[in-house]
Amino acid sequence: MAMDENFRRQLEEGGADVEGTLKRFMGNDGIYLKFLGKFPNDPNYANLGINMESANYEEAYKCAHALKGVVGNLGLTPIFENVSALVEELRNKANAEVDAALAEEKWQKVKTVYEQFIGMINENIP
Repeated sequence: MAMDENFRRQLEEGGADVEGTLKRFMGNDGIYLKFLGKFPNDPNYANLGINMESANYEEAYKCAHALKGVVGNLGLTPIFENVSALVEELRNKANAEVDAALAEEKWQKVKTVYEQFIGMINENIP
């Protein structure tokens, strides 16, 4: 299955590195689409949300770090950049050491770009 040009344009306009990611996928957009299609079911985002809501920052860090790897591999640069900022805020800190307001601000940015891409993916991949 080839990537629809409109979908590709949506991803690129959203800030995704489609070209670079396709190179990693050996130019096979069918495989790329398959992995993008599985992304909405990746549990790291939901688990990150649960842990952020309960201020369990050590677990939130693990989820954010795993999500960072997934979105990095998929070339979803805006999510990657925002989740990387959250990872750095939470890295090597006990719950009491985390600036909760700053972590929450970074989490809100992650949520915004995540929802944008999930919307694109769900609209374009059956």
